[in-house]
Amino acid sequence: MVRHLLRLIVVLAAAASVAPLDAKAPRGGQTHAGVTTTALQRFLARTDEPPVPYRALRHLEARNPHFKQSALMDVWTEFDHANGLRYRIVAEGGSPYIRGKVLLAALDGEQKMWTNREPQKASFTHDNYEFRGGAAAADGLTAVSVKPRRKDVLLVEGSIFVQPEDGDLARIEGKLSKAPSFWTRRVDIVRRYQRIAGERMPVSIESVAHVLIAGRSTFKMTYEYETVNGQHVGNPQPPHPPTTAAAAAH
Repeated sequence: MVRHLLRLIVVLAAAASVAPLDAKAPRGGQTHAGVTTTALQRFLARTDEPPVPYRALRHLEARNPHFKQSALMDVWTEFDHANGLRYRIVAEGGSPYIRGKVLLAALDGEQKMWTNREPQKASFTHDNYEFRGGAAAADGLTAVSVKPRRKDVLLVEGSIFVQPEDGDLARIEGKLSKAPSFWTRRVDIVRRYQRIAGERMPVSIESVAHVLIAGRSTFKMTYEYETVNGQHVGNPQPPHPPTTAAAAAH
């Protein structure tokens, strides 16, 4: 139950990280006058940004307070267009069940997503969403409300937060527009991005799922980049020493 839920969250997050933007005029939506309308127009006017090759160290963790179980994992991940996503575990700990059924399942689900080209299903286009101007956020970003045009576990109902000067996407906050299963009442997610080597890259995803019987379950994944689009951008260091189970590459 939790395994399938978190796989969907990771698929959704990865899809949002490469979501193409539709430059066509808004259809059937309303915006408010002023700076927020301008930011929305700039966001919608941005051209597609396809995924770029990268190498990053990811830290994943998941926990369920009701059952007092948690797990963590550190993983080297690499992406390119020829091979898709590959990963190698360098450290892990906590519940074997959560490591295998949640964290590994999430990585395997993301691999399959790239193979099946699923990101397009969640793209921020007028076919998928209605966009409405919002208000200036406390952190200086502009909030734009997004409402899915259909119920889909890959679409988010909530807000995107963009840079007011150029409409660049910085954060997504909301809930899945459709519960992924009977057992799940609600799934809230927050996805953050930064410009690294000139490219918009995901830097973290957090989710809170409210599941019948299991209660509140949380998931978090962060990225530290070594290379982006062939440029060296950092020197992330995995924990030492690596665990025995860290030898397998996928």
